[in-house]
Formats: sequence, structure tokens, C-alpha cells
Amino acid sequence: MKKLVDDRGLSANFEIDSAGILSYHQGEKADHRMRQHSARRGYNVTSISRPVKAVDFERFDLIIGMDDSNIRDLNDRAPTAEHKAKIHRMTEYSKEYDRNDVPDPYYGGASGFEFVLDLLEDACAGLLESFD
Repeated sequence: MKKLVDDRGLSANFEIDSAGILSYHQGEKADHRMRQHSARRGYNVTSISRPVKAVDFERFDLIIGMDDSNIRDLNDRAPTAEHKAKIHRMTEYSKEYDRNDVPDPYYGGASGFEFVLDLLEDACAGLLESFD
């Protein structure tokens, strides 16, 4: 997402972060396969895993989940109804793909990672269009 924002010259208008629901991988880099596939497309994935915190609902205008489980867990963590209104599904911004969720790529081999990147690129482009 950061590269897409940077490519449009909009980085001064956005603060982008990544967080997970579980703290199982807290402090770790993204999966090496995702970093490899991302790098081939010109993305430098540097995020370090951290869990979603209550302060994130204050800090960010949008909180985006990838699947039903994420959305449910985010709604459970949102402190107020106002914070719940910030929660959106990534695929709601997709124009090319008619999907309800972003699938977990970890069991789909190389094609799984490539498909997730295709889907995320499409959804991120749609999200950025909503700010034009």
C-alpha cells in the first residue's frame, strides 16, 4: 500500500501501518515468501508483526480487515460504535475481483502469494480512488 501511495505522490496524506489480531508472530518480519513475491513487484515489505491495539482505533481513520474472522475480532476490540464504523473489509474496495475475503496465501504455494498480491493491488487502487 505504501508504494502505491508513494507512486501517486500522496504519502504526505497517509499514515499506513500493519497489525494482526494474534500476537503469535509479534516482533517478526512478514513471511519470507510474501517478502520475496512482493519484492519481485517492487514492494519492500519491512513491517514487523504487532497486534492491533486500542489506540489504533483512535490513531487511524480506517481499520481494514482481510476476512470474516479479522472483521469479527476487530469489532470485538473496537472501544465504541464510532470506532467500529472505521472497520472495513479490504475486498470492498476491489474492482476486479468479486470476493468477500483475502485468502490466506500460506498454503497455496507461489500462486497463492501471487493471487493475494493481485487482489491487494486491486483493492488498494480502489481504496486510493475513493480519496481522489
